[in-house]
Amino acid sequence: MRPKLVFVHGIGGPRQVDQERHRWTAALADGMRKAGHSDIAEDLANSDSPEIEFAYYGDLFTTPHAQGGDASLSATNELQLVSELFTQILAELETGDERLRLIVERATEELHPHGTPQGAGDVLRRLINAATTLLSVGPFALAGQWLSARLLVRDLAQVARYLARAEPDEDGSTLDRRVRDRVDAALGDDPAIVVAHSLGSVVSYEVLHCRRREIPLLVTLGSPLLMRSVVWPRVRPQPPRTPEQVRRWANFWDRDDIIVARPRLEADMLANSLGVLPASGRVDSDGAWVHTATKYLAHADVGGPVAETIRRLRRSDE
Repeated sequence: MRPKLVFVHGIGGPRQVDQERHRWTAALADGMRKAGHSDIAEDLANSDSPEIEFAYYGDLFTTPHAQGGDASLSATNELQLVSELFTQILAELETGDERLRLIVERATEELHPHGTPQGAGDVLRRLINAATTLLSVGPFALAGQWLSARLLVRDLAQVARYLARAEPDEDGSTLDRRVRDRVDAALGDDPAIVVAHSLGSVVSYEVLHCRRREIPLLVTLGSPLLMRSVVWPRVRPQPPRTPEQVRRWANFWDRDDIIVARPRLEADMLANSLGVLPASGRVDSDGAWVHTATKYLAHADVGGPVAETIRRLRRSDE
């Protein structure tokens, strides 16, 4: 069969789909070359094979579809989810550096000052204050991804908004459903290799549970699935288990990736009926901010399994 490769992105602002597809493809091809699969890498870079889809859903977080208002974060319960997410990220930050330790302590105090928050506006102010402090030093400051605290809160809020199962459009389809529909459409009707990053790993996990066609390989990068306070208890279905059609699941994490609270998914995930569990592997990237998808993709450990699966699928069609 002609292999199909589907990329699923994570949190962030608007993206140019063609540019992102090119960047992800180039990084993955680099990882394949490092793993000794130069022939597959060249085919990938030249768009010869496999067919490549970039499942884009970022515009759904900015388009005013929600009934009764725009698609901005405003509900108190969603803001509380963001606060819980922020709290867990702060708790997981490596604070060996004294200055960073003080910054984390200050941000935590700003996030949870004395007194009960008075509505959504108060929760949002606390989040922005804590984000402003966090952006002053450490990995967030060096990421170069957020020009302001409000943008950082906006992007982290995408996780909460997805899991809130709210913001219905005029047809009653909630935000999370519309996101899943985008990814499902990119997958199409044929077996596909899925490479999912960050929030995209959560979305893909849920989409693949509804698929009937085989998924030869699922690759998750920097996945927040095991964030205990926010993500793990809210993903569907429960209890979390490997989607039935997944034949292999390779999960990768970087020890400096602050979005990955607990990296080894196989420790808590149940197997599907074929006994498939995630196999987690650590990669080490350069720089202070390592959550970027292309940094993960450029590793041999990531490129290798994808190239091997493409090669196997080609041979099965000969």
